[in-house]
Amino acid sequence: HVQLVESGGGSVQAGGSLILSCTFSGATHSRRCMAWFRQVPGKGREAVAAADADRRTIYGDFVEGRFTIDRDNAKNTLYLQMSSLKPEDTAVYYCAADGPRGYNSDYDVFYYEYNYWGQGTQVTVS
Repeated sequence: HVQLVESGGGSVQAGGSLILSCTFSGATHSRRCMAWFRQVPGKGREAVAAADADRRTIYGDFVEGRFTIDRDNAKNTLYLQMSSLKPEDTAVYYCAADGPRGYNSDYDVFYYEYNYWGQGTQVTVS
């Protein structure tokens, strides 16, 4: 049974920073991509960032260098460091696991049907 638990969300002022964590347990494939997505009520899910097993990373266009994704397989944890937050970053952020083994484009990793999802953590920027 695979379980993903996000933490680190909260309320910050514009320009502030947050670090999200996603701890995963159970049998999951460490050689597969993991990713962060976000969703605003009434809108579709949006890809934020992804990292493959070698920590090669890719980001959504809106990130513009403000976020950093990293994974620590030894600690079974995925991170998303967010800075220069904007009100439009307000959303529920979800981590996803068991993605593709690699990617050649953002389509490969952002539109993949991830097998496991966390429950989400709210980020509010005012």
